[in-house]
Amino acid sequence: MTQSDTGALDAIVLAAGRGARFGGGKLLAPLNGRPLVAGALRTALAAPVRQVLVAVGDDPALHEAVASVSERLVLVPVPDSAEGMGASLRTAAARVADDTAGVFVFLGDMPAIDPATAAALADALDAPDHIVAPVFDGQRGHPVLFGAAWLPALRALSGDEGARVLLRNASDRLTLVAVADPGVLLDVDRPEDLARL
Repeated sequence: MTQSDTGALDAIVLAAGRGARFGGGKLLAPLNGRPLVAGALRTALAAPVRQVLVAVGDDPALHEAVASVSERLVLVPVPDSAEGMGASLRTAAARVADDTAGVFVFLGDMPAIDPATAAALADALDAPDHIVAPVFDGQRGHPVLFGAAWLPALRALSGDEGARVLLRNASDRLTLVAVADPGVLLDVDRPEDLARL
């Protein structure tokens, strides 16, 4: 069974963090004439998905920047975003339709992922209880694609660890796909990371 046999996929982009290590305003920092978050949003939109949900905090400037990228993006406010990534994932996953075949999780601070990577992950999803993640140079990266059976677990997350606990518990249900895409490892935590890009 391949993803095409099981139905439509959806995507979540996590963009509710405060970017404290960056000094604040990270997702709006300029990169190639656009806000940093635009790169992640464009990659998510290019993925084989029917819907892209963007988890956002309470920054009106970020809401405006996200909305300006595409009308296809659905903003999902996260009222308890200070709790951490778990709250963002939980809130956005609650908005994913129950008939999904799976959901990608993209990080808003990873602007350089090749759109072909998402397609490769979708092709590798072969069961609803599987998780698929890219590997570059021996390191697991993002985005991560969760089969539909993981949706209840995503909806129950809390804290700042996000979905790492799900990946640790997946054992042989985690499929790693080797990709020629260094962007799966390039996230922006500090201003010097942005300068590297």
